[in-house]
Amino acid sequence: MSEKVGERIAKVIARAGLCSRREAETLVEQGRVFVNGTKLQRAAHNVVPGDEIVVDGKKLQAAERPRLFRFNKPREVLVAARDPQGRPTIYDGLPGHLPRLMPVGRLDFNSEGLLLLTNDGAIKRHLELPASGLVRRYRVRVFGSPDPDRLARLKNGISIDGVQYGSIEASMDGAPEGRNAWLVFKLAEGKNREVRRVCEQLGLQVNRLIRTDYGAFSLEGLPRGAFEEVGPGELRKTLGALAGPPNKKGKPA
Repeated sequence: MSEKVGERIAKVIARAGLCSRREAETLVEQGRVFVNGTKLQRAAHNVVPGDEIVVDGKKLQAAERPRLFRFNKPREVLVAARDPQGRPTIYDGLPGHLPRLMPVGRLDFNSEGLLLLTNDGAIKRHLELPASGLVRRYRVRVFGSPDPDRLARLKNGISIDGVQYGSIEASMDGAPEGRNAWLVFKLAEGKNREVRRVCEQLGLQVNRLIRTDYGAFSLEGLPRGAFEEVGPGELRKTLGALAGPPNKKGKPA
């Protein structure tokens, strides 16, 4: 079979919801994946429709349609599959009938708000890549006295301990409440703990951080701890071909 046609085996396994693409590559390397009765020797192998894929003795099921969910993550919940310390994770309260879901980006243990989850690796990568230019919006309560001029200069980016952060749109959100103030941050990178690090650099201590928007998706109308699927029509309108081909009724197949 030509390596120039079809799709990589790891991508197909991941799309079927069995595991991540990286984990699928490990399965191949461990000799646990067979295609048309032959054990694969390397992950750089393409498959085409009609190939029989068997993982750990079980035939791989057909890929589910791409799906995306909004979750209003509470504070003190970990964005991870499990935690050695026994802290609650985002998966603890999810319904059991759902496909394997992957978080889009992360929120810190003490951060809250909009977290997107998907069963599709291509959607996850698209939403996470800085090149996609998707703006994340945060409401941030800080202890201290924000300087409007310093906030405005964040549009030019900022370097902290050798890490360069891109343009950030930051502004006051109403009048200060005593020694606390609410800010709004808009950014398209979402590097690890970016908002907290930038605030610390400005002499501000974050005591609450809420992500309210991620690209076209909003926290609006979603109670704390609630979980809701993005409708097929909205998904296709926002993500186009990544949402899958439309069926005869105009919905993703």
